[in-house]
Amino acid sequence: MSDNPLLSTWSTPFGLPPFADIRPADYVAAFDTAMAEARAEIDAIAGQADAPTFDNTIRALETSGEALTRVSRTFYNLTGAHTNPELQAIEREMAPKLARHGSETLLNPKLAARVFALWDQRAGLDLTPEQARVLERYQLMFTRAGAGLDAAAKTRMAEISQRLATLGTQFAQNVLKDESDYQLVLETEADRAGLPDFLLAAAAAAAKERGLDGKHVITLSRSSIEPFLQFSTNRALREEAFKAWSARGEAEGPTDNRGVIAETLALRAERARLLGYPSYAAYKLDDAMARTPDAVRGLLTRVWGPAVERAREEAEKLAEVARAEGNNAAIAPWDWRHYAEKVRKRDHDLDETELKPYLRLDKIIEAAFDTATRLFGLRFEEKHGLPVYHPDVRVFEVSDARGNHVGLFLGDYFARPSKRSGAWMSAFRAQHKLDGEVRPIIVNVMNFSKGADDEPALLTFDDARTLFHEFGHGLHGLLSDVTYPMISGTSVARDFVELPSQLYEHWLSQPEVLSRFAVHYKTGEPMPKALLDKVLGARNFNQGFATVEYTACALIDLALHEMPDPSGLDVTAYEASALKDLGMPSEITMRHRLPHFAHAFAGEGYSSGYYSYMWSEVMDADAFSAFEETGNVFDPATAEKLYRHIYSAGGRQDPDAAYKAFRGRGPDINALLEKRGLKAA
Repeated sequence: MSDNPLLSTWSTPFGLPPFADIRPADYVAAFDTAMAEARAEIDAIAGQADAPTFDNTIRALETSGEALTRVSRTFYNLTGAHTNPELQAIEREMAPKLARHGSETLLNPKLAARVFALWDQRAGLDLTPEQARVLERYQLMFTRAGAGLDAAAKTRMAEISQRLATLGTQFAQNVLKDESDYQLVLETEADRAGLPDFLLAAAAAAAKERGLDGKHVITLSRSSIEPFLQFSTNRALREEAFKAWSARGEAEGPTDNRGVIAETLALRAERARLLGYPSYAAYKLDDAMARTPDAVRGLLTRVWGPAVERAREEAEKLAEVARAEGNNAAIAPWDWRHYAEKVRKRDHDLDETELKPYLRLDKIIEAAFDTATRLFGLRFEEKHGLPVYHPDVRVFEVSDARGNHVGLFLGDYFARPSKRSGAWMSAFRAQHKLDGEVRPIIVNVMNFSKGADDEPALLTFDDARTLFHEFGHGLHGLLSDVTYPMISGTSVARDFVELPSQLYEHWLSQPEVLSRFAVHYKTGEPMPKALLDKVLGARNFNQGFATVEYTACALIDLALHEMPDPSGLDVTAYEASALKDLGMPSEITMRHRLPHFAHAFAGEGYSSGYYSYMWSEVMDADAFSAFEETGNVFDPATAEKLYRHIYSAGGRQDPDAAYKAFRGRGPDINALLEKRGLKAA
């Protein structure tokens, strides 16, 4: 197999995957070979005659399967960011195989016995704090996989894992198919009515990419559809586009995700029961900061009431503007963004067309980098001619204040049909120090709209916030300074992992950042102070809407995963009923309706965990106050504590302890309510 580029030694700069040499067919052979190698390594660890020690069991597990990790990271980064039908077919084939491989490892009785024996002996093993944490994570991983169950239950757990892997892959591919197949072609002046130049330029670029030169196309990428809903004065087209966006994954036919959801929920509930939990939510949250569904619900319901109250006030303002224009119809979901833009203009003298020329993508990237320089001493140098998986991908070498190599950062910023929607951070290689210093290769993936020919990409303020958010995740991976892969970078509790990213968003809104980097893309002039003041003054505008659309998702995600027996669920009917019971304003829909709620159903990352953004937001609002209290948002001493206890620490300690080590106490929810401009319930 030495001729397979995925299995050969990579001589590429910085150890990047040799993307140009890899063909889709290489993945199947590489996966099969790498799994066989990993299986042999695991069997050797499990079957050794020597009594278990940390080194011959836990450390050995940490170094096993390196080829499989490398192949998997390369493959799955591409299936999210730049897929094709061949890769999707391989993804469907490999999902259950990889799940079976994982089950065979975690349900191996000899291997589990060694891990559990070490756990029982932990007090006498003289472990470092980091080693103790790694052992704890392995013990939990094996326990939660079912290693302590009887043979029949283990068999069923393995079957469930394989089927869930298949369903998660199917869900994600169905959503991507619906997104990439849809395009709203704006043929006439009436179709384009109200659209500003920046959106027309982006729509022209999207049309050209789809072979429709000279036309204008709106896609279901958030950076395309949301500005269209803001500015289009053609209400019928707004309704058509919104309904297509809202209906992803719901149309009857091969991409209908409703049956996928029902089966997924039933299997998750069954797995929880096998492990002795009353619900999947109880199982999932038992290994999170929140610990219990009641704790999550307590946070969400405390925010829900004030958010709905604010949203109803906002809806009345929208209706006032609509009536003044002669539109007496009730505000519909496809009207909200349109009239909200008008209200923002009326109440804050601020609109997106005035703001967007100052938010050039290149300058916001520069702002994110400069913030990291001022906080952590990092330097960023763009590298050209390195292997990348798409021509749009940019590569930066990251070094510290002494010039030492920290890692590689890849930025993949533009929407395309081969990329799933949303924005995320991932790693082609994670940091660790087991066999020498292994430095990370981190990627941020976005879905921004390109500018027209010879025009730069311009962002909305929400886009700019997203870039800072994902770069916060990226820094969490880049700055990781741990020994063991198990706890590297973002390998932390799901309701803690959003702290570094959401905290980083705060610096975007700082006047000293915006005044330097928010410069007009044509003139180079900085954003006028009057406009900057309006931006900062409107930071809580439309916050009722934003909080309601998010919190509704989190509450329903939790409720679905608390159902003891969700088999046969009518997903559409349940969603409608649950929203009615919550008192969801009719003018607002969930941020992610269930048939395309990838956080919950395209894998298990955020399943019964969508609340995590708000849980982390309680911490991030409180954490930024630590800087504000010093009078310097770049205070060096506070930044050093942030680096030591949060950004570099990975999963080295319990997240509650990590936060308290940084802040000196636990977080205060009132900081969140104040940040969002909501009154305490």
